[in-house]
Amino acid sequence: MTPLPPTGAIPARSAREARHVAIACFLGWMLDACDFFVVLFTLDNVARSYAASIEAVLLAPTLTLISRPVGAYLFGRAADRYGRRPILIAAILSYSLVELLSALAPTLGLFLFLRLLFGVALGGEWGVGTALTMESVPPRWRGMTSGLLQAGYPAGYLLASLLFLLLPVLGWRGLFVLSASSGLSAIYIVLFVKESPEWLARHRVAAGG
Repeated sequence: MTPLPPTGAIPARSAREARHVAIACFLGWMLDACDFFVVLFTLDNVARSYAASIEAVLLAPTLTLISRPVGAYLFGRAADRYGRRPILIAAILSYSLVELLSALAPTLGLFLFLRLLFGVALGGEWGVGTALTMESVPPRWRGMTSGLLQAGYPAGYLLASLLFLLLPVLGWRGLFVLSASSGLSAIYIVLFVKESPEWLARHRVAAGG
């Protein structure tokens, strides 16, 4: 394993750049939590749509939680190799795409399979987003920033609760399509978020730079 270079060799991020990272990762946590809770809130509607029992549809959140560690491992390994920023973008786009495909799933079996894949992307977003944030913000911000990221989960619950008010108008499939717009947060990362300075420094050392 290549040792981390001395602290002085790691380029510092400006306060503005660090804030962009924290905001982007908070949005990622909030929006993927929103997508997850939308499923929980609409279980009855999904079951009726597929003429299935509620017990069968309850497999959806279970599969999501079971597959989350798989995503943490796969996306985490990829982030170590290719960088935090591009893999975080990939994770966000992945769970947004799966959410959209879930809205279009014609059968319960396909719906459950997609929720399994959603868990993989969900686990990837959480881990990679945390790594990018903690490696980018100043050390004195890390306690506060970790709390901010954790707050993304209840914020996602609140957002899903507000979206649920639109259920009579949009139906559960429409809610899934709407929540899939969480992928737009990747645009914020593309425009405003830079790669982890620690990752850049480590890979410069590995490359002999």
